[in-house]
This record gives sequence, structure tokens and C-alpha cells, in this order.
Amino acid sequence: MPQQAEPQGQRTGLFVNPAAARRAQFQAESGSQFAGLALADGVDAALEVLGREPVDLLVIDLERFDPELDLAGLGQLIAQRAGAAVFVLCPFSNARWLPALMARGPIDYAIAPLAPDAQNAALAAQLAAGPVRQPAPTPREAELQELALLRARVQAALGEGEDLAALSERICEALCTWPGVVHAALFYLQPGGDLQLQAQHGVHRQPNRELNLARVLGRGERLLQSPLRHAFPGLLAAAANTIALLDAPEKSGEPGLTETLRAHGVEMVLGLPIPAGGPGGARGSLCLLFDGSRRFSHDALAALEGLAELVAVGLRLADMGRESEELLARLTHLSTTDALTGVANRRHGEALLEGEIKRARRYRLPLALIAFDIDRFKEVNDRYGHPVGDIALRTVAEAAQKLVRSSDIVVRSGGEDFQVIAPHTSAIDGLKMAEKLRVAIASTLIPGCDQVTVSLGVAQLGDQESADSLTVRVNAALARAKRAGRNCVELAMQ
Repeated sequence: MPQQAEPQGQRTGLFVNPAAARRAQFQAESGSQFAGLALADGVDAALEVLGREPVDLLVIDLERFDPELDLAGLGQLIAQRAGAAVFVLCPFSNARWLPALMARGPIDYAIAPLAPDAQNAALAAQLAAGPVRQPAPTPREAELQELALLRARVQAALGEGEDLAALSERICEALCTWPGVVHAALFYLQPGGDLQLQAQHGVHRQPNRELNLARVLGRGERLLQSPLRHAFPGLLAAAANTIALLDAPEKSGEPGLTETLRAHGVEMVLGLPIPAGGPGGARGSLCLLFDGSRRFSHDALAALEGLAELVAVGLRLADMGRESEELLARLTHLSTTDALTGVANRRHGEALLEGEIKRARRYRLPLALIAFDIDRFKEVNDRYGHPVGDIALRTVAEAAQKLVRSSDIVVRSGGEDFQVIAPHTSAIDGLKMAEKLRVAIASTLIPGCDQVTVSLGVAQLGDQESADSLTVRVNAALARAKRAGRNCVELAMQ
């Protein structure tokens, strides 16, 4: 026959916490729940008590314990209990203890802080259950199916391969399909920056009650500096690389946060760190807001940690895609841009001219090509030095860029030689543009040599003319300008 539970107050207990003040507080608040209560400051002292006398309920208060230093010892303590009752008081800000301790043996838990009445009620329930516990039952089949379905939906969201913002939004939408979740958010650490609310999605059950975490937290960026970083599980999980489980909003210690969450029907908040995939802190966090409190089994917590790891892989792939695009854009820029002046280089200019010629022919539009170079540029280099010559080249290119239209293309075609490809431009309009260029460059001050002038040639594309032929004609016009005394414009002959 089943053993009858002894009356409350007839069982013995052992309370473990490293802080003397906390042990004294527990003794004062809850000592009357036990016929005898032993106190221990750590694993060794607890093992000594357990080896000396029977203990019906082992209470481990994780406040002040360090997961990096104390997990192995506390896990050994739970394993040695071999199924005997263990009750864990876990701070909401560091719930990553729970799956790790659950892996060592059956435990029950409560999320701290607890008011004395709530603490005593939880202890009374533990003592009434008896000193020996069977291993925690596995989750019901429905719960396992829900978790498997949630993972499948998140995996499907990750498989669509869009940019980070769209991907994050789809992840949050998938998380909101888990029963009980009324809002989901993804916080992400920006490269070289701070934590940002990357995406959020809610299940709006009542009009005008949409929950916006940016408003709740007072900001959507630089969240590591938020005054609520110690209280809101989504921020805690990312900042401390831990599971944060707030099973009652008032435990946050922030009345304003508590009021806002309850006003939106939120009764529990879970923060899951997104692993960084290497040493260091988390890459961000997933934050789930529930319409009711629930308890998590070891299998459920393990599944949620696996879900965060899956998201980490997907986000990393999105980051790699973005980095590849940025690298490709950078390589394209380097291969098409003149490093000194920032305008198109010769090879790119030739390709652009071919393209503009095809477009001009297709739509029967005029196209002008302007060629110019800096007068007596060798003397500038010889007299003032090559650094000043480089400044002169950059200044001339900048002056040309400022003057031309957005559709025009400035090209550095040689040492001190430049071109302007001018679509929709006739020979007459090309002459006007060249004259404006000549005046603008001549009036531009250049540090180190005061100013320079340019000579220019202008040519309009002929009906059947090639790019090579157009270039030959405009260069011939430029040569005539130089022979005419420089600092002038010449129109190419047909």
C-alpha cells in the first residue's frame, strides 16, 4: 500500500545557499515548515549532512551560486539523492540552471523571488508530496507534437533565405503559433554595435491592445543600456547569455513593466539566448510572452534551447549572405573605380560608353563625349611634387562630379586625362557643358599650386559610329585645343 504522507512539520529539511544572511532569512521565514531544518553553505557541507542523517526535502536556493563554478557540485548533489525530493529556488534572471540540473535527476522548481507566503505554500506542497519522487514523467504526446511542430515552422521560416529583417519577422510569426504565446520578439546584437529589437510579432486578441516592446522598453536600439536590462527576460538572456524566466511580471521588481505586461494580458515572459557559435556572449535572444504561467519539463527546455540554436544557424547564414553581398559590392567598386579620384576607371568607362552607345541607338537619342586633361600637368608634378599632383587630380575630378548631371559619367581615362559620357546630349549642349567645366576647374583653388586649367574636346556620336571612332575624334579635338593655346574647348569634326 502507498505510504501515507506524514503531517506537515514532521519532516526534515536541508537548505543550501552560500550566503549566511539568506540562510538565516530562510530559517526565520520557513523553519516552522520542518520538524528539523539543517543549513549548509555549499555542496560539501550538504553532503556531510546527507551522510549523517536522513533528509526528507533538499532545498537548493541558487541565488549567489555561480553556474560556471558550482554546477558540477550541485549536479552531483542532486544525482546522489537518487530520486529523493529536491526543490530548487531559481532566480528568474538565470534560469539556465534548470535544464542543466534536470539532466542530473528529478527536481521540482519555483522561480524566485518568492514572497514568504508563496514560499511556504510551495514548501508545504513539496512536503505533502512525500520524500521520495519518481523521475519526472516525460511530456505528454501532445506537448511533444506541439514542440516538434514549432521547430518545423521555425525551420521553414529559416529556409526562405531573405534578408535579416524579413527572416527575423518570419521567425517571430512562427514562434507565435505555439499555444499560449501572445507575442514574440527577436533581439539581435548588431556587428560592432549594441543590442537591437530586430523584429516582433503579436497575436492581437483585443482591439487597440497591440503590444510594442520598443515602447515598453523605452527604445528599440542600444538596449544593453536600457534601464530594464536587468528586469526584462529578452534583454537579460542576450546580455547575460542565460535563460531568463519571469513566471509572474511582479517578480521583475519594476512596477511600470509589471503594469504594462498585465495590461496586455502577459502573465509570463521567457528569454532564450541565441548562441554566438563561438567563445563570448550571446548573439541575441528570442523572447516569448505568454498569456498564462506554465511549468517547463526538461524535454521542453531542451527543445527550446535547440530551437535557439537552430535560429542561430539561420541568422548566421543570413549574416554570411549579407557579408558576401557587401564583399561583392566592395570588389565591384574596387574593380570599376579609380582609387585616387573616386570616378570610374578606364576599363569601366569603356564598358559604360559601349552601353550608352547601344542605348542611344535603340532610342535614337543624342550622345556626347567630352575629353579633357590638365594643362601642363607634368610641370605641376615637377615643381610641387607628386603629392600635390595627386591633390590636383582629385580636386579636378571632384569639380567635374559636382558640375555634371546625375545621368552623366565622369571617367579617368589616363594619368591626367578624363572623359565625361553625357547621354541625351547634342554637340551644342556638349560644348556648353565643356565650357562650364573649363570655367569651374579654372576657378577651383588647389592646395599647394593655387589652380590649374584644362583643355577640352567635344564629340557627338555619329549614326553608325563605334566607341573607338568616337574616342579617336574627341581626342583629336582635345589635341587641337591644346595646340590652340590650352584652357579652351574644341568641337570634333565629323
